[in-house]
Amino acid sequence: MKKALIILLSLLISALTFAQSNLDKQLVEKACLDYIEGFYEGDTTKIKNSVKHTLYKFGYWKNKQTGNYEGDGHMTFQQAIDYAKQVFEKKNFVSEKAPKKVEILDIINHIASAKITAWWGIDYILLSKAGDKWMIEQVLWEGPLEQSKF
Repeated sequence: MKKALIILLSLLISALTFAQSNLDKQLVEKACLDYIEGFYEGDTTKIKNSVKHTLYKFGYWKNKQTGNYEGDGHMTFQQAIDYAKQVFEKKNFVSEKAPKKVEILDIINHIASAKITAWWGIDYILLSKAGDKWMIEQVLWEGPLEQSKF
């Protein structure tokens, strides 16, 4: 009886751990999709729901004249909001064919990492968890080799 109880308890703990890890995966993916869609659709609510106010985003873009990659400066949370507003106001929406891919790289208890493929290139995302909510803290990106057509 004692052995059966231990096995049952172990199975229950495993099931709960799997369910939580699956939920965390879904929530990390949702935060990443909100981030992409916020920029694609000009939706500031999606940016606010997925990005921390302390955002640090930095990237590299290929200079058309020199062919070299250059640092593109730091984007703050407010600049991300302003960019999304500009997309919405100018109706400069991205094509439905534009890439929108999220790959979860790792999830631990309070931190996670993901790789995003979007029209502008590749983003490596670091997220943190507060309560049950995953938020993007940092982004390091690199633009595509060719100018995007989206």
